[in-house]
Amino acid sequence: QVQLVASGGGSVQSGGSLRLSCAASGYTYSSYCMGWFRQAPGKEREGVAVIDSDGSTSYADSVKGRFTISLDSAKNTLYLQMNSLKPEDTAMYFCAAAFDGLRAGVRPWGLEQYNVWGQGTQVSVSS
Repeated sequence: QVQLVASGGGSVQSGGSLRLSCAASGYTYSSYCMGWFRQAPGKEREGVAVIDSDGSTSYADSVKGRFTISLDSAKNTLYLQMNSLKPEDTAMYFCAAAFDGLRAGVRPWGLEQYNVWGQGTQVSVSS
């Protein structure tokens, strides 16, 4: 059974940085797409960044140039480096994984495409 455990959230001031981690266990798939999504109070969950097993990445326009997604295959850990944080980045951040052939460059933002979700980690950015 695949499990994802997210960590690394916290409270920072505007302009600060955080690195989120998502430890994955229980899977043996060679083809996958993993990503970070976020949900602010009163808003729908939205995609932030995804990476697939080929190393391709995609980012939401709102985070391009500020966030970087990476994957350490040896540690089975997904990361999201968040720099130049803004108050509008405040949200619960979730990691997710898809194992049905989803690729980062082909419409990767549909929530229903992801098979497994982590529990979420809160990011709060104050102005």
